[in-house]
Amino acid sequence: SEIVGVGCVLNGVRYKNGETFQPNCKYNCTCINGAVGCIPMCTNSRPPLVWCPNPKLIKMEGKCCEQWVCDDSRKIRKTSPRHISSAAYEGEDEAWQKNCIVHTSPWSPCSKTCGLGISTRISNDNDQCRLLKESRLCNMRPCEVDIIQHIKPGKKCLAVYRANEPTNYTISGCVSKSPYRPKYCGVCTDNRCCTPYKSKTIEVRFQCPDGTEFSWKIMWINACFCNLNCRNPNDIFADLAHYHDYSEIAN
Repeated sequence: SEIVGVGCVLNGVRYKNGETFQPNCKYNCTCINGAVGCIPMCTNSRPPLVWCPNPKLIKMEGKCCEQWVCDDSRKIRKTSPRHISSAAYEGEDEAWQKNCIVHTSPWSPCSKTCGLGISTRISNDNDQCRLLKESRLCNMRPCEVDIIQHIKPGKKCLAVYRANEPTNYTISGCVSKSPYRPKYCGVCTDNRCCTPYKSKTIEVRFQCPDGTEFSWKIMWINACFCNLNCRNPNDIFADLAHYHDYSEIAN
């Protein structure tokens, strides 16, 4: 029997309350009382190995989810995200360099709630004024530390946690050349979650056992706040605006 309730309309198509559908291959959506909640299907994407100097997400023929490639050439491919006008690529490069409308999207939420994850954004703030996907590493909180033990007596939350001693970042056996003492977002004993509201991006230099070196952008948390608006990226009720490329299905 059909669930009684308000249906939904998305891109001119009407869906029944409770109906699950795929507006395109990237999202699986459900209509819930007039609101559409979607789960992204392209979440398992991992960038190429860390020593890849210029990782890019590109659209591949016959594949729905964008694929990571290691772009070793200096030649930048004309792969614009589908929901951003390709008009930016028409006309001569020179004209665009003189007249570049800079667009940088916000960083997407960290792909992991603890431990090392990836965050991405789209920006054309470069010499060629080309829209490229940028990535940075992020670590919201260490998985191995029980932050609840650090909450002060009588309090329900610890907004920011910081280890006493500086440590080195490690990726695939390669170690940062300097030690760091980052701030992490804390936890609460009630239903609130703690998320960053002030952060910047730092460049960290790594050295590998074979002597090679590379740099990687890392999110540096300055401040976090704890609130009830806990959105899990895989939550079916999550607001579509939570996904930085949600406009692909919203328009």
